[in-house]
Amino acid sequence: MASNSSTIFIIFLILTTCSFYANGCYTSVISFGDSLADTGNMKELSRNSNVRPPHFLFPPYGETFFHKPTGRCSNGRLIIDFIGNADKNPFGDFNKGPESLGLPLIPASQAGKTTELGQGVNYAVAGATALDSSFHEARGVYNPMTNASLSVQLGWFRESLPSICSSTSDCKRLIGQSLVLMGEIGGNDYNHALVAWKSIDEVETYVPFVITAMVSAINELIELGAKTLIVPGNLPIGCSAAYLTIFYDSNKVEYDNSTGCIVRLNKFAEYHNELLKTGLNQIRELHPEVNIIYADYYNAAMQFFHSPDKYGFTNGALKACCGGGGPFNYNPSLACADPSSNSCAQPDTYFNWDGLHLTEAAYRLIFKSLFEGSYTTPRFNSLCPTSRLLPVGELSSSI
Repeated sequence: MASNSSTIFIIFLILTTCSFYANGCYTSVISFGDSLADTGNMKELSRNSNVRPPHFLFPPYGETFFHKPTGRCSNGRLIIDFIGNADKNPFGDFNKGPESLGLPLIPASQAGKTTELGQGVNYAVAGATALDSSFHEARGVYNPMTNASLSVQLGWFRESLPSICSSTSDCKRLIGQSLVLMGEIGGNDYNHALVAWKSIDEVETYVPFVITAMVSAINELIELGAKTLIVPGNLPIGCSAAYLTIFYDSNKVEYDNSTGCIVRLNKFAEYHNELLKTGLNQIRELHPEVNIIYADYYNAAMQFFHSPDKYGFTNGALKACCGGGGPFNYNPSLACADPSSNSCAQPDTYFNWDGLHLTEAAYRLIFKSLFEGSYTTPRFNSLCPTSRLLPVGELSSSI
């Protein structure tokens, strides 16, 4: 539980007048994280790899909005796309979405578009961890996808600064005018270990190390000039089609009666989130002039697991739209995009896309809950008022 001093600092942040830029809030978005935010970095990195490209670089990924795979782990857009600008994609197709900052879609850093911050820049990589690979390898856990940990992504960012800004003061000014998205990150530190059959008790010991890595990265970004950072928590992993399949248990006591999610795994996610919030409060006390916004991905998502039909997920929130069959349409040996996998006809009626990632419809509603609702602390629209955001209509408008 936050201390009284921490609460005072949060209230101070809410009451502090922010400096608004360009469209009324921020000039660009700088993003770090994993597959929940990767807009094409793994796609670019895989070009220089001798292994087969990841499955999410093949159809039906990207089918809903971009009409082709883009490197995003979804059928369409991610939360970061809605944060920037939800109304137009780079292929000329239009689609109206919720409120946004009115910025272009954020380009992947590995695509070589980091000479300016005008469009923002995204360093997130699918499969990335908060901790370096050495931490996991010492515990017998290996990342088959990438070694682009959070420290590696920060290294890319530092290396790109000379091409973005002309001096330290110029860099601080540009970074200070940007909205920095720190994650989601940390989920793969647990995912890779859990699928390697490490016990939940053992993986729980990783959490303080993950939080320390995140706090260190945030402090480094503040030193570089960051003034507003959004830091998401972990999603309710016990509701994931992948984990519901891998950790299936015939004992009904293991499941939440109201959602069907695995109780122990969700408590694990909540433990991560509580430690993260404690770490963020410590940063707020050290840097009261900086806006540190906690994004409650967990509870923003849980509302849809409790009442999926209410939000249009008529095929439920647990079963994947695209996968290899089974009760939750997830098979770790038969991924979405495999020729033998199956894909649903109406992804917008599903919350889960491929077992591990969500549909565009899910990400859009989580975005609305975060940036127009009450699932950020302090509330994002108290720092960047809704009246200053650019309205871009409804998801159902023509594409």
